[in-house]
Amino acid sequence: MRCSSRPLLTGPAGRGCWSAVIVAVFVCLGLVAGAASPACAQLVPMPIRTPVPTPIPTPTDANSDLSAGGAALNLGSSFLERLGGQAGNFYNRSLRTNPGGGGSSEEAEGPRYRSWVEAYGISVRTDAQGDFVGDRRTTWGGVAGLGARIAPGVNIGFSIDQSRTAIDVPLALQSATLDLTQFGFNASVDKGPWTWAFALVHGFGNVHTSRDTGLGLALASYGATVDGALTELSYYWTKDQSRIVPKAALEYVRATTGSWQEIGGFDPMAGSTLTLERSRVMIGAEVGHYFIFDRKILDLSAYGKFVDNFSQNLGSVVVSLGQQSIAVQGIGESRYGADAGGSASLSLTNTARLYVNYDAKFRSALQSHQGTVGFEMKW
Repeated sequence: MRCSSRPLLTGPAGRGCWSAVIVAVFVCLGLVAGAASPACAQLVPMPIRTPVPTPIPTPTDANSDLSAGGAALNLGSSFLERLGGQAGNFYNRSLRTNPGGGGSSEEAEGPRYRSWVEAYGISVRTDAQGDFVGDRRTTWGGVAGLGARIAPGVNIGFSIDQSRTAIDVPLALQSATLDLTQFGFNASVDKGPWTWAFALVHGFGNVHTSRDTGLGLALASYGATVDGALTELSYYWTKDQSRIVPKAALEYVRATTGSWQEIGGFDPMAGSTLTLERSRVMIGAEVGHYFIFDRKILDLSAYGKFVDNFSQNLGSVVVSLGQQSIAVQGIGESRYGADAGGSASLSLTNTARLYVNYDAKFRSALQSHQGTVGFEMKW
């Protein structure tokens, strides 16, 4: 607004001009004062800060730990079942009741000792289940054992199993190794065509895991244990040089992996102890036939059995990253499945023999194949 430069006016015209000036001045002062007031500040755009999200673990981060626990559980089962097979009605029983094939009386035989060594390999594939994306495991191991007949029809054995398992979880960018030592004890009692056998296993080992975080590898190391028991009842039916051996077994196995803390990589995580338990019943039969040539015995056999995992406690592991944590369930087998396999044994002399075994496990989300080569001496 502009007022005239002429001498001050009086009257209504002059008062109107100066009133406008005064109003303009107060408006300007108000704007200046309001700029510092909260109300005015609301009119000024302020920069918005986006909060940084808190990192949280994902269920797949513990896949290698779940796989290591499942591997320990299955290795305990495999060792138990091999011990049960040695104590029960496989080819060893024909040696106990008729050493050398000469028809000698069992009571005429004094305590007999035997020792054996084995080398084996196992290939396992586990399919995806829940938050677990699936894995592949390869195991190489060896067994050494010593057995004795302590009374007619009563036999015991001790053995040790040392193995290393390589675990690959490619879809989760993880891998692991499991070094496991297992001690086993088995015993059997023969009463006519019946045999009752049992086996016990205790094992311990170490797990080493590696997880690709995109900014380096996150590594962890922790312990693992496995314990198990198996009891088996079988009936030995023979005709000429052939046999059929129906059998039923009950098995319990428990495996535990320790708590862990990763080092290295981006956002290293920690995990709690994982415990898995499984009880199952197995019902099946073995069929076999032996041939005698050039004073040697070649024995061939095959078996099949139905498996019911009637109780499985898969446990869970709590994975933590800073203040955030989630629980991830362990992995196991389907309830129902089947086992099958075969063996060939060549008795070179009355005291020495070579043998090979094949054992397979078929589940809806797991397949396992094991091959074993062994040598046994008796004295």
